[in-house]
Amino acid sequence: LSGGEQQMLAMGRALMSQPKLLMLDEPSMGLSPIMMQKIMATIAELKADGTTILLVEQNAQAALSLADQGH
Repeated sequence: LSGGEQQMLAMGRALMSQPKLLMLDEPSMGLSPIMMQKIMATIAELKADGTTILLVEQNAQAALSLADQGH
């Protein structure tokens, strides 16, 4: 699997258990821009559903668009 495919697989596995806390380290790394948008949309949906998300992301614009707090 490519790096992007591995990243998508890891994200899918993490979401299967419907976590209350989701810790993501660079979830957009290795993804195409379209897949990155889908991942960020999924993260936004999880946040809206009440999932707590700890996100480490180099793309500050994407991270801050989802954040309640930024450090």
